Amino acid sequence: MHLIRGSCLTGFDALTAAHGGDANALLALAGIDPADAGQRDRYISLRSAIAAVEDAAAVLGVDDFGRQLAARQNIDILGPVGVAARTATTVAEAFTILDTHMGTYSAGITARIRPGADETQCRFEYDFLLHPAPPQAQAIELSLGVTLRVLHLFLGTTYRPVAVHVPHPALGIKSDYRRYFGCSPHFNEPIAGFTLRIKDLQRPLNHDPLAHQLAMSYLSDTHGQRTHNIAGTVRSMVRQLLPSGDVTAEVVARQFGIHPKTLQRRLVAEGTNFADVVDRTRRELAHRLLVGTDLPVGQVSRQLGYAEHSVFVRACKRWFNMTPTAYRGMGDTATQ
Repeated sequence: MHLIRGSCLTGFDALTAAHGGDANALLALAGIDPADAGQRDRYISLRSAIAAVEDAAAVLGVDDFGRQLAARQNIDILGPVGVAARTATTVAEAFTILDTHMGTYSAGITARIRPGADETQCRFEYDFLLHPAPPQAQAIELSLGVTLRVLHLFLGTTYRPVAVHVPHPALGIKSDYRRYFGCSPHFNEPIAGFTLRIKDLQRPLNHDPLAHQLAMSYLSDTHGQRTHNIAGTVRSMVRQLLPSGDVTAEVVARQFGIHPKTLQRRLVAEGTNFADVVDRTRRELAHRLLVGTDLPVGQVSRQLGYAEHSVFVRACKRWFNMTPTAYRGMGDTATQ
């Protein structure tokens, strides 16, 4: 079971009450002790935390519940890793710290900086490592909103990212996203995150050497550097590469700086192999895009990296015992 600091639900009770809801009842429904919600020194189930946010949005009828909750949070919810990041020397160093030590906040979340569309841009991306993936649109938007708050802390409240990437359809009015994030929203994306300007990451921060040293010592001594579950990281890379159609062990191994055979051996040591990771990732993404979005089936096929639609149809019959169109028609009754 993946855990997350209870601080991930900071502001949940107040926001729920503001919409006329009962926070304790919603938390109990998700299997969370209300006393743990909002506490940095307590851990709760990541899956339960996601369920609480999703349930609150549904019960209260608030399309942007996740984004509203993010407005009540800041980098302090991350605990020591947040302190280390905000006292770093540059924005780039801060994001490297978030990447390396996110496991101290939750081992079920991965965060990383990837190359962008050209040499002037990069992408900050994150993902929940839950399989099968639960309904998580609100939780994703909560994380996007908190990331925006962190960017505003680092770069000023007038800062605007290049784009925000949302892995589901718009929840409510699309124009609200541009107003909230201050940049162009892209929906039904393979993974959540922001496109940023590399020059912005080079900006200096208000470095506090003593606080930074203490926070980094705590992270290193108490928790050590995060050890990546390589299968989970490969799944994230595969999701990013699928639309290109160039998903090979050679390409992914290059991202790790290792030989493809070494990658295969490490995956086998975790009870899987590269072909199985690709197939499972395609299956999970196919479920999400067919059931959770209104993308045309042909576009779903291309998002999954299939050059021929007939190959996608055969894969769906193998995964779900029916065609993509029939599976979409099953709606929420479809099972993974």
